[in-house]
Amino acid sequence: MAEPAAVPITGVHASSAFGRGTDAQLAGVLAGDSAFRPVDRFDTTPRRVDAAATLPDAGDLADELAEAVDAACRAAGLDAGRRAGTALLLAVHGGAHVPALTTALAARSGLTGPARAYTTACVSASSAVADAAALIRRGDVDRAVVAAGYLVEPDQYALFDAGRALATDGAVRPFSAGRTGLLLGDGVAAVVLESRAVARDAVADLLGWGRAGDAFHPCQPEPGGRGLARAVTAALRRAGLTAEAIGYVNANATGTGHSDAAEAAALRTAFGAAAAHVPVSSTKALHGHALEASGLLELVVTVLALRHGKLPVNAGWLAPDPACPLDVVRDAPRPASTGYALSLNAAFGGANTALLVGTA
Repeated sequence: MAEPAAVPITGVHASSAFGRGTDAQLAGVLAGDSAFRPVDRFDTTPRRVDAAATLPDAGDLADELAEAVDAACRAAGLDAGRRAGTALLLAVHGGAHVPALTTALAARSGLTGPARAYTTACVSASSAVADAAALIRRGDVDRAVVAAGYLVEPDQYALFDAGRALATDGAVRPFSAGRTGLLLGDGVAAVVLESRAVARDAVADLLGWGRAGDAFHPCQPEPGGRGLARAVTAALRRAGLTAEAIGYVNANATGTGHSDAAEAAALRTAFGAAAAHVPVSSTKALHGHALEASGLLELVVTVLALRHGKLPVNAGWLAPDPACPLDVVRDAPRPASTGYALSLNAAFGGANTALLVGTA
């Protein structure tokens, strides 16, 4: 049976170390200069690494989320009447505060539909997007707002530093020889998804998604990337597209050795011969890893890049790694050859997601 129609994305907003708003994100990723700087938000003296991508004037997370939701809703043309009955799906770091944060954000934003919270590490936001699309496709809701936020803070910074996951040279180098790890970054984003019946103008269409688990190791990816490959294949199948149609992959690649190699293997499995020709980069090398918010920040950046017709560079590149034989976008942004792209995310515990968007 044919899949239902694509789900229009009608409003987007994001903030990161590049600034607030979509113009700032697009300019930042296309400039190709990473936003990593010494951390001044808290004391990093006891840490091995002192770098992150932070928004200088970041406020309280609740306020940043409310601003993002309101901006995305305004971009989608949602007045108070159209916000009524709209679902809210929120991706944030877990804790006892999350239910209250979700309820307060929905009330503050005038979103009176179902409200859900996602605290599933680095696939939180991408899982929320997939669920929002499923709710709309089933006819459970006409509209949904997906919001996500992470602001670099001392606890997670200390955990990643203690785990020796942070890049010791102050740069994130996805898929590159000489990569030494990831760096954290601020990310707050919101997108509005609507049914075809009620949508006005669309920024892009969510055409498909896929989710799959590895169950291989609490922290390490399955070396062959089989879970991520299944997620990519499912997204292609839902969208009714072949690998050859994909013009860009915004990879999960965090700049860590095993993770990047496993993702490269996943793309080779899912794409077959086309893997050698599909342009790939990871914008985490530019704006940092926003943990629970990564999937939404990267989805917004991917949509903006597609609409602009230019693909962001894979910053920090030093030299090819034989374990990652991909067509990595290097040196300068590359013209987009098609209007279809994948945004990939993976998390501790072996969770993998793939979101497929189109602007064609």
